[in-house]
Amino acid sequence: MKQNWKDKLVMPEDVLQYIKPGMNIFIGSGTAEPRTLVKSLIESGLSDTNDLELIQLTSHSDFISLKNLDYRKYRLKTFFSTWVSSEAVVTGSVDLIPARISQLPRIIKSNRIPIDVAFIQITPPDEAGYCSLGVAVDIAREAMEQADLVVGEMNPDIPFTFGDTIVSISDFNLLVESTEPPTYFKRRPARKVIDQVAANIAQVIKDGDCISVMTGPLFEALGRHLVHKRHLGIHTSYFTDALMDLVKSGAVTNYRKLLYRGKSVASYALGTPALMRWLNRNPLVEFQSVEQVFDPIQIGRIPNFVVVEEARKVDLLGRMAFSMGKNDITSGPSKSMDLFTGADISKGGRTVIGLPSRNVKGAPNIVLMLRDLRNQFHMRESIDAVVTEYGIANLKWRTIRERAQALIDIAHPDDRQKLVEDAKARHILFSDQIFLADSARLYPMAVATEHEMSNGLQVRYRPIKPSDEDAMRRFFYRFSKKSVYSRFFFPISTMPHDKMQAYVNIDYRDEMSLVALINEPGQEIIIAEARYASDTGSGFGDLGFFVDEKYQGVGIAQYLYSMLIRLAKERGLKGFTAEVLQDNKGMIKVFENGGLPVEALLKDGVYYLRIPFSHPES
Repeated sequence: MKQNWKDKLVMPEDVLQYIKPGMNIFIGSGTAEPRTLVKSLIESGLSDTNDLELIQLTSHSDFISLKNLDYRKYRLKTFFSTWVSSEAVVTGSVDLIPARISQLPRIIKSNRIPIDVAFIQITPPDEAGYCSLGVAVDIAREAMEQADLVVGEMNPDIPFTFGDTIVSISDFNLLVESTEPPTYFKRRPARKVIDQVAANIAQVIKDGDCISVMTGPLFEALGRHLVHKRHLGIHTSYFTDALMDLVKSGAVTNYRKLLYRGKSVASYALGTPALMRWLNRNPLVEFQSVEQVFDPIQIGRIPNFVVVEEARKVDLLGRMAFSMGKNDITSGPSKSMDLFTGADISKGGRTVIGLPSRNVKGAPNIVLMLRDLRNQFHMRESIDAVVTEYGIANLKWRTIRERAQALIDIAHPDDRQKLVEDAKARHILFSDQIFLADSARLYPMAVATEHEMSNGLQVRYRPIKPSDEDAMRRFFYRFSKKSVYSRFFFPISTMPHDKMQAYVNIDYRDEMSLVALINEPGQEIIIAEARYASDTGSGFGDLGFFVDEKYQGVGIAQYLYSMLIRLAKERGLKGFTAEVLQDNKGMIKVFENGGLPVEALLKDGVYYLRIPFSHPES
């Protein structure tokens, strides 16, 4: 076998004698690009190497550059508008084929896109004469089957990987030895605002979730915020240095996956030489074809499949535009369509879009309508959450109006007033929608926390938002007349828009309202609300609590009370006042267990409570 494959060894320029005008040449992508062969082809200047079609799934090449893409010589045909092709597609220098990525193997097998020659990067053969496709399976096998001439570029710097990567040296007509290093990708540090976006995304990801992520600073930061999770799985298009670190941390076990259990799965690896060394013969990671990695039916078999992607902009209808440019090498509707569909099928699956509220030039990223932006993705029905540094907007199964309000809540505070005005003018929001500009800037996002209650229930706590209007309205109507009377001291039968929007739009300087939420399929449910309203004359805050009857007695009111005590002290209040019906034993017990002295006056069946934070000096 060794002697046979050495007989196939030729110089790169010798391969060119087999290339004729009009041929279609498949080239591996990303780190798997056979750079020695590509360089020889592009720089040859031979007449026979003109009028060629180069077929690449996505182009990251420094040899296939815009200046070389002359349609009379070399024309690039690709499926993703990324690094090289994003500008060239528009100018006509590149042919973009819109297609779902999971369908690409079928497209190649159908011979709809003929392939005459395949340039494939491989590892040197082992003693048995087998090589590995290394860090990109994509559609290499299908291309090899269709091509009349298959040329392998043996590169000792790429890792021998497992999965659907093993090929025989006999599958190649010619072999060349690589003289160019692989295409490496540096790790890019995240700005502070991106790190906060990542921290918020990490709140959406739960123990046992299987994640699909992208490349770039947001995902570098996200990996660091996930190291404390447990039993995560990885089923993703690109395996990166950030994922390597996450696996090393112990957060990833892949034990709860039903597909490729115990293995992280990807079609590509993009990263540094350190990543390539770690992947070499590493049994924890498998590389599979795009047909396997992106097949929505296959993905749907994985429970709690969470797709995390980065957007350039999002509009109030929930549509998004992907990032583009040299550093945005992996985004696009073709790939996301399959992942999003798979997440829709997955039991407990979710799709999460992350982006900063403003771009580096200070322009808003949450906009009224997407206009004149390329790389748009309109499957708004499949986007479950949008995340910025200002929080999480849950969109799943919410109305257009609810979506718009939730997205405005996570836009940059200085952009929210115009968004509200524009949305009202377009009848997306009610014409009488309240907006408190100062409150948008004062929202105490750092207050958000999560706590396990006495019965094991995981509850999230955060300050109330304007977008909580509908959730609070539903919360109100779950209560009995007795509970409503206990809270408001008079019967209330309705809570229409005008009343509820006034209730959820508060001035955080003088008032504080906290909500308790639990996660249920597709949405968060408010199960409790507590607030104080400060009296400027006395310096005390008047308290009010509302806990869902189904969740009373597990410590939720007690936890809310402790949070309000801390927040009131930080804001300089002297104490609390409260009015509690005599028979409301549960609420009285909350105050008694709060660790503060309680002064009580009983009158006409009502306790009038005064709770100072410190004893007056004698």
